[in-house]
Amino acid sequence: MLRAHRVLHAQLKRYLWCSALAAAGLLLAGNASWAAGKKSEPAVHLLSSVQVPVTDGNTTNGMYSFDISYVDQSTGVYFLADRSNLAVESLSALSILTQIRPNSGHAPFAGFTPCVPVDGHAANDCAGPNGVVSVFPFLFVTDAPSRVLSFDLRFNPPQTVGECTTKTGEPTRADELAYDPADGLILAINNASSPPFGTLIKVDNVTGVLTCGTNIILDAAHGVDATNGAEQPVWDPGTRKFYLSIPEISGDGSTNLNGAVLRISTAGVVEAQYPVSYCGPAGLALGPKENLLVGCNTIFDELGNKWTTNVDREVNTAAPQYVIIDAVTGHSLANVLGAGVGDEVWFNRGDNHYYTAASGSNLAPNAITPARSPNGTATTAPVLTAQGAATLDVIDAFSKTLDQRVPTLNVPPVLASSGDLHPHPAGTAHSVAADGVTANVFVPIGANNAVPNCLTGCITIYGRYDPDQD
Repeated sequence: MLRAHRVLHAQLKRYLWCSALAAAGLLLAGNASWAAGKKSEPAVHLLSSVQVPVTDGNTTNGMYSFDISYVDQSTGVYFLADRSNLAVESLSALSILTQIRPNSGHAPFAGFTPCVPVDGHAANDCAGPNGVVSVFPFLFVTDAPSRVLSFDLRFNPPQTVGECTTKTGEPTRADELAYDPADGLILAINNASSPPFGTLIKVDNVTGVLTCGTNIILDAAHGVDATNGAEQPVWDPGTRKFYLSIPEISGDGSTNLNGAVLRISTAGVVEAQYPVSYCGPAGLALGPKENLLVGCNTIFDELGNKWTTNVDREVNTAAPQYVIIDAVTGHSLANVLGAGVGDEVWFNRGDNHYYTAASGSNLAPNAITPARSPNGTATTAPVLTAQGAATLDVIDAFSKTLDQRVPTLNVPPVLASSGDLHPHPAGTAHSVAADGVTANVFVPIGANNAVPNCLTGCITIYGRYDPDQD
């Protein structure tokens, strides 16, 4: 353990120099890549943005609450779970935006709806839509309460052809999901249930009809002591296994340093727990050579303690990192220093880079140094915690180093108590997906007047296009 702390300390010292450059607005390049004589490539930058309109049922006058996004690699169509507009946004040809809603007698999406009673639940725990996955001709979407729907994209508008309930009577949402197209099998995760659980769902590959099956309970009694929910699952066709991020194992929410990635069979058996330290695993993406990028939503400080956005209590420097592990063995392959704080992550086979989106920011202006005096006395975080230098982090999948931190935008909430006619939740740039053919990267942004075409919310499109070279 002492040696591990010394290794971590050495990594953190190296990171501090890099983070200083990032804070100054410079792009980071991995030293290992440059040392190897890496061929110069155009930087990732904003190409364009597509506005998301306000539609019936939206009470906030803009898109603020949204969740997971996905690009169907066979068609290039982008999908986004948009709670504010009670729809799945569909973007094709980089400009044609349509909205998909349940039909054929199926109930509308939940929208941005708090749990009733609240009972300690977070704001999104009973909201929807949440997770999206598409493999043409079907689109799969999770929602609250505890349901998963399927849509046939061959119809115009897409027709709802299937729905199942992951657990009868469960009020919280089905959240993120992964799909095994060869076996017609979905793994959907109820992250906000107590305890959290996954569900295997059989898909009729002809009709799209869904049949909910085995629940995978994630608690100590069933072998996985998930004490802070469960996050992103992915399907690996190479190992023919599902993998699932667990933010915290056997923790108390304050000092625990251990999360995990689970390996789950198509029969719903948890075959292995791969421990991940100094990282609260959230996003998960399958990259080359059976590598998994683990997106760390919880980060740690330079001394190896949990870092907090509460500036009144935090006196140490943040030390964000992501982790890359081997899906076959579970061995840690790299600590990607400087990347984070993130949620969804994606491997872009178009340029062989991972992309990670920010649900928070270690560069938030209300969390810079020094901590306000007297240190250690505050019990609540400062206001506007969603505001800050949110970034789209770009990681080279082969050198396993951070190439860039590209600015995005987190939009702070407007509270009902402010008297504003349209109070709204925070809109964090935590969602990312990429088209492996064009290499375009998509990041949804909450409504604001700083990003072009984004007064009611937008989908921003990033890429490496350089008119001097292309």
